[in-house]
Amino acid sequence: MNLSFYIVDVFTEKKYAGNQLAVFLGADALSDEQMQKIAREINFAESTFITKLEPKISVAEIRIFTPEHEMKFAGHPIIGTSWVLMNRIFENQPEKITLSVPIGEIPIHQSGDLVWLQAAQPQFLDTFSAEGFLSFSNLSSADFDDEFPIQEVSTGSAFVIVPLKNKKALENLILDKDKMNEWLHTHCKTNHRALYFYCLEDAKLISRMLCIENNQLIEDAATGSASTCLQAFLLKYYSPEIKIVNHQGDFINRASQIYFDGKLTENHFVIKIGGETQFIAKGEWEV
Repeated sequence: MNLSFYIVDVFTEKKYAGNQLAVFLGADALSDEQMQKIAREINFAESTFITKLEPKISVAEIRIFTPEHEMKFAGHPIIGTSWVLMNRIFENQPEKITLSVPIGEIPIHQSGDLVWLQAAQPQFLDTFSAEGFLSFSNLSSADFDDEFPIQEVSTGSAFVIVPLKNKKALENLILDKDKMNEWLHTHCKTNHRALYFYCLEDAKLISRMLCIENNQLIEDAATGSASTCLQAFLLKYYSPEIKIVNHQGDFINRASQIYFDGKLTENHFVIKIGGETQFIAKGEWEV
């Protein structure tokens, strides 16, 4: 059995930056175990598997796997897969499609070079003291932006949003893997445990996403799901309308640009993120 697959770079204006993604077509015959093994073999942050395709109505069903587990929702795989569908698979090249993922249907649209998704309504979970972070990082109390809380937020996948005062603190960040893992398991409400550090300095938004996978400390180049959580957080605590570019991956040489366009009205969140996708390769995968 052979599967066609595409490799793209997501949330980037140029090749060999942003977040890598493998997109596998015709995956409906694969077992969960096979999808997981393929994702582990290719070893990108995530790989997607298209399990149902309805070109006439521009609808597709996908599953998303990291090298370690399946994700219910993840931004860069949804954006990248949508770009492949709209620009390489669907013959009519529609500007709007719907992707079905485990948390539900995600509306997608393409405007110029940007593909946009609209996230689900956020959940604001526990808040935390900065003191806990001092035990597993090189941060000092003065590095945290105390105008904002530290809080776990979810739009399908949960992230602990950690506001820092400046780019220097973000750039010099060092974490102790084992102590961080212990903190995450003690404090996080969901099975998806990750930290999303950010700073707003001179009106520029910069971020870093770190998590533990396969017993390794991993930094992601561009995290769409975390960005939807961060956008919800900023709408709640910073401004009820926001249009800004989130810069991630700068400190691991995979510069990424994630566009925010959000609005909060009477406790209803409109959370949209967008980004460019670059085509890298197409091939056949023998299962």
